[in-house]
Amino acid sequence: MKILLTDGGELLRRRMISSARRKAVSFSGLKFFYKGRIMGKYAVPGEVMYHTGLTKEMTEGAEYVLLPGDPGRVPGLAKGLSPEAKPVCSHRDFTTWIARLNGHPVLVMSSGMGGPCVTFAVEELARLGLKYFIRVGTTGSIREDLNPGELVINEGAVRCDGASLAYAPRSFPAAADMRMTLALQEAARMLKIPFQTGISVSTDSFWPGQERYDSFGGYVRRALRDSAAEYRALGCTNFEMENATLFTLCRVLGLHAASVCAVVAKRTDSEAIVPHEIYELAEERFQKTVRLALKMLLSRFMVSL
Repeated sequence: MKILLTDGGELLRRRMISSARRKAVSFSGLKFFYKGRIMGKYAVPGEVMYHTGLTKEMTEGAEYVLLPGDPGRVPGLAKGLSPEAKPVCSHRDFTTWIARLNGHPVLVMSSGMGGPCVTFAVEELARLGLKYFIRVGTTGSIREDLNPGELVINEGAVRCDGASLAYAPRSFPAAADMRMTLALQEAARMLKIPFQTGISVSTDSFWPGQERYDSFGGYVRRALRDSAAEYRALGCTNFEMENATLFTLCRVLGLHAASVCAVVAKRTDSEAIVPHEIYELAEERFQKTVRLALKMLLSRFMVSL
């Protein structure tokens, strides 16, 4: 039997939903689910985020953020979006600039290295209204056909980190946002920049976790020996330290994340970082790619909404 709602019935339904939403937001300030979506605890005007030092007013209503790990990359990325980009805040590991692209504010903020630092960045930026997160950084290739200076646009990550386990069990997939990932791929194609897509391996350790033998002690636990070859056989493309946490956390919180990294080490040849000129080329390529992808995303989201 079908029940037809009159105009009054529809109005009552909307009021009930509105009331439920208000209660969801106000209940102890905690996140919980409403119709399968997480109701977040947003910052109040003037509230300063403890780790990043940011307030809602500082973001100027931005929804997109670029997340390099290194604070030193922030000015270049921001000015690559707009010459008028300006610094906003620098606190702990988190240096933040703001730029405008196609009339839209875009944040560029260093996340620090590794998954735990990423959780600080995402949690506090989400409270300030940020929704779309793009990791921009460097990585080590574990494939013969993925060379220094080329880009990797990861569709997902193997969760060898620890931070993401605080948000979801190991069986939960660390998957990037499809639309953002496709935009990065299309941007690289349009710019004729060589790239590959694939699955990264996210670790908490730069040395043993990525089967590096050039550490101070030089020791790699037995369980991690030959891990690079195993992940290569499984089709993985690269080692890095942030994707798994970023992808998992954003999926759990109903946010959106993607990643573009430049190859600065080819682990099938050696453990060495590439010469400075190749490093600069790699950075130039991810700057151009992320700028064009952002322009496409901002345009598409405006049209689709």
